Amino acid sequence: MSLGIPDNSITRRLNRALAATFLSLRHRNFRLYFIGQIVSNTGNWLTNVALILLVLKLTGSGLAVGLLAACQFGPILFLSAWGGALADRSDKRRFLLLTQSLEMAESIGLAILAFLPHPPLAGLYGLAVVGGTLLAFDNPLRRSFVSEMVPVEDIPNAVVLYSAVVNVSRIFGPALAGLLVATVGFGWCFVLDAASYVAVLVCLHIMRPVELYRRPPTPRAKGEVREGLRYVRSMPSLWISFVMLAAIGTLSYNFNVTLPLFVTDGLHSTGTVFTVLYSVLSAGAVVSALVVAHRSLVRMRHIIIGAVALGVTMLLLAAVPGVGAAVPVVFLVGMASILYLTSTTAIVQVEGKAEMHGRVLALQTVLIAGTTPIGGPLLGWLADTLGGRAPLVLGGVVSLVAAAFGFVANRRYIPRRRDGVAPTGAPK
Repeated sequence: MSLGIPDNSITRRLNRALAATFLSLRHRNFRLYFIGQIVSNTGNWLTNVALILLVLKLTGSGLAVGLLAACQFGPILFLSAWGGALADRSDKRRFLLLTQSLEMAESIGLAILAFLPHPPLAGLYGLAVVGGTLLAFDNPLRRSFVSEMVPVEDIPNAVVLYSAVVNVSRIFGPALAGLLVATVGFGWCFVLDAASYVAVLVCLHIMRPVELYRRPPTPRAKGEVREGLRYVRSMPSLWISFVMLAAIGTLSYNFNVTLPLFVTDGLHSTGTVFTVLYSVLSAGAVVSALVVAHRSLVRMRHIIIGAVALGVTMLLLAAVPGVGAAVPVVFLVGMASILYLTSTTAIVQVEGKAEMHGRVLALQTVLIAGTTPIGGPLLGWLADTLGGRAPLVLGGVVSLVAAAFGFVANRRYIPRRRDGVAPTGAPK
């Protein structure tokens, strides 16, 4: 490169890299969905973090935070599989307009309670259950709808970009929650979340249905949920990753519980520091999601590597002496968590049949969020008993054990050619 003259080859390579990373955004419907979900998910994380901080303020109990997580995600354990079956046979865009409208109403209810002089804990838990029930149907809809907005060849990129949307939202949502709680109070957090649903509703409304890549809906039949379970059992790449996810989802991927308790009990710091660290964790997740989008890291080996990285970084975080040292480590935790999670999600939509996406993704949601009623209270009790670092240690160990299981099972159950390479159609 001459002095002052840009190297066109570098510019071309950069443009190609950006085009490959954001490939799915060339489709208008996906662009609209992308924009709406960034705004709406920011509001969701704003509410999640504000609700955690409100319960901590009212109770000062790790177990109470764990019970809140159980209320938020418990309905997923019982309803998400049926939500996935419904997603497979429904007009996803119309159904999303309904679920998103109802979730807006739930946020308005939280705002009303938060503005009271003494917010009732039972009322907060009750609305958390309502939100969890809606999420059980909304989550498989939102995730399976991604594959209807782009052609088949762009699905892996669209899946990981959607994950990036969620994690970009996790940067701004918690930070905004910390700012609003410290300045105008909890109620305005929920008001802003309710307003954020307007964006996603408008974007869904102005989509062009004729440009959707709709698959034929699955006919309603008895045993739809059992059929989904049988399908997962028949695919080694799916059941191996799901067994790993059951362990990691229960005891490792519970940052809504472990991170605030680590900050308040382990680092002896404040809720504001928690929101900052949560934003840093989410920034690491965004970087990782963009790398996955560019490199298409959606094979079984990437799931195993992600689980190892998650285990190691969680153990490192548990050992940090203070907030300053926690910042770079929690960034690495965020990177590792999304390498693991997006690879697990993408393999479902790349390897699985399109007519099974809703049910399989719903089962995945059960394993990562629906297990929270078990893991959340357990981790909260563990923090109350052994200190705020103990849940991170347990989560790190569980992730490493799950990775070891995945490595052994992958070698044993997924066929490989004599040269050690997985055959076409099998995860590597």
